[in-house]
Amino acid sequence: MPDQPLHLDLKKDRGLTVAWADGTTSYYSIAYLRRMSPSADMRQLRDEIARNPLTVLPSRGSANSTPLVVLDAELVGNYAIRLRFSDGHDTGIYSWAYLREIDPEAPRRSDRPDQPPTSN
Repeated sequence: MPDQPLHLDLKKDRGLTVAWADGTTSYYSIAYLRRMSPSADMRQLRDEIARNPLTVLPSRGSANSTPLVVLDAELVGNYAIRLRFSDGHDTGIYSWAYLREIDPEAPRRSDRPDQPPTSN
């Protein structure tokens, strides 16, 4: 299946690299994964921002807060990964299909249909 990862490489302070069964590789920064969390509260916030670009974003704490990192990760069955972030967020379950959907490189790959998939 193309949505199945062959290899996951999580650098807790940088990002997640996924090598997919179809030969492509995707990279997701920690900040991007947190912003794109599939949790209900984050989906609602993204919808609100789409309707009103002037939406006030929730605070992540003081200006001197530590950088956002992943504290822990666990596989959920054979279909997803759950990430626990240093800001306390831990309700997002990232299915393999959802990670494919939010792949930052996907638009670039689709712009070059005559070229083989790129790896990051």
